[in-house]
Amino acid sequence: MTASCFHIVLHQPEIPQNTGSIIRLCANTGAELHLVGPMGFVMENARLRRAGLDYHEFANVREWQALESYIEAFPGRRLVAVETSGRRFHSDFEFSSGDTLLFGSETKGLPQAVLEELPEQSVIRLPMLPERRSLNLANAVSVVVYEAWRQTGYEGAV
Repeated sequence: MTASCFHIVLHQPEIPQNTGSIIRLCANTGAELHLVGPMGFVMENARLRRAGLDYHEFANVREWQALESYIEAFPGRRLVAVETSGRRFHSDFEFSSGDTLLFGSETKGLPQAVLEELPEQSVIRLPMLPERRSLNLANAVSVVVYEAWRQTGYEGAV
């Protein structure tokens, strides 16, 4: 194996720089990136390209019209939502190769209807100080991807 086996799904991302940074993260960890529309930018956006530097060619990125389309295409993949409403810390969750790590948009998070479809134990959160809303999306994705990858022995890393 030459890369991690995780799938990152961004549900309706709004800020191209965040997505660009996540593309770079995927290029360096081997995670696959799935973008669920509608997005707040087009993929040719200069800010997205600048944030991803020259890593776009090393990342596997797919676009989806709806989250349901992604779920139907990969029915066996476990969905792990990362949301401030989660009751378990990401570090207390047992990740497995092939997991889908699901993140909401920068300003809205994941829709309540999506969260209600998931088992409560599959909604996790990152620890933060009280009365803080959230972390930057690219930072949150990085923290979770590296914890999941760590738990699976940094599969494929050098």
